[in-house]
Amino acid sequence: MGATGDAERSPADAAEPPADDVSDAPPDIDRAVVSTPPGPPLRRDSPFYRGFFLTVGALAALVLALAVRETAAVLTLVLIAGFLAVALEPVVGFVGRRGVGRPWAVLLIGIGLVVVLGGVGYVLGTALRDQVSSLIDNAPTLLDDLRRNRTIRHLDDRFGFVSTLEKKTTDPELGKRVVGGLFGAGLGVVNALVSTVVVFVLMLYFLAARPQITRALYSLAPASRRERVGALGDEILHRVGRYAIGAVVVALIAGTVTAIFSVAAGFGEYALPLAVLVALLDLVPLVGAILGAASVCLVGLATSTTTFIVCVLFYLVYEVIEGYVIYPRVMRSSVDVPEYVTIMAVLLGGAVGGIVGALLALPVAAALLLLVREVWVRRQDTA
Repeated sequence: MGATGDAERSPADAAEPPADDVSDAPPDIDRAVVSTPPGPPLRRDSPFYRGFFLTVGALAALVLALAVRETAAVLTLVLIAGFLAVALEPVVGFVGRRGVGRPWAVLLIGIGLVVVLGGVGYVLGTALRDQVSSLIDNAPTLLDDLRRNRTIRHLDDRFGFVSTLEKKTTDPELGKRVVGGLFGAGLGVVNALVSTVVVFVLMLYFLAARPQITRALYSLAPASRRERVGALGDEILHRVGRYAIGAVVVALIAGTVTAIFSVAAGFGEYALPLAVLVALLDLVPLVGAILGAASVCLVGLATSTTTFIVCVLFYLVYEVIEGYVIYPRVMRSSVDVPEYVTIMAVLLGGAVGGIVGALLALPVAAALLLLVREVWVRRQDTA
């Protein structure tokens, strides 16, 4: 009987869903609503769809911008550490080709940097301390020398700036103010040291994990283009590293020349601080060399008018030699950036990121130019 009943069921009855599918729904939901099939998907060209996702995208961009602004200091440290790691990658490769494993090569480079930077900091700090002490001790004598100058004496009679300086240097409260200033400067030094340690540790980590990091980034590209992306990425990193090493070499040459010239010009007691200052400023493209030369010329002006003229002539000649002989020979295998692109990149980088932006502007511009030439121009040539 049961078998006959099952055989007599129509195909429509057999296609009906089990009653449990609807009866399992919560009692407060209409069974007709539950059993209704879903409607068509929302059209991508509908105004609601576009407006919704444009609003979500704008809110996400706003949140991202606020997050970047709040973490700008940390991101700057990470960016500096990454750039230094890229700059030292050729050195790691050079040491690795001598049979040293990558972890040991990174460790040796880290120890070498600590020794070199520590030695330079000690020598520079000692010289700066001695010169500041000498300046404070000789301040009354220097003010008396200024008073003997007819022009300075005339200006002092009108504006009294020498008298004001003399009162400041003989003020009994000067010591307390100096101590307060030194305390504030000490806090600044502590913050700078902490930032330096953070950058140093991150740099060593990026150097040690560089193959894993680049491999992970290249894996984000499609498999059909991954080899090409890897080749372009490696070439960009290679050129940026060569640029950084070349910039350091040019800066060291400028600092060495400044030290020798300072001794020859008669203000050798300032040779070391001036050499370090010129070398650091020379790392900044375009304006750094000019600022370094101006600093030396000001010291020459404080010595004598003749020394000032000699300084100006010397640095005019040296800037020509550096710009047309030293720099092209050192940088010929690293970056190939036109002058107008260099100027715009440095100006934009300085406006966006200050000194750090100006330092990173040229390698970033070189990387973008390489991408344009190898991707866009080549694609247009074969179109």
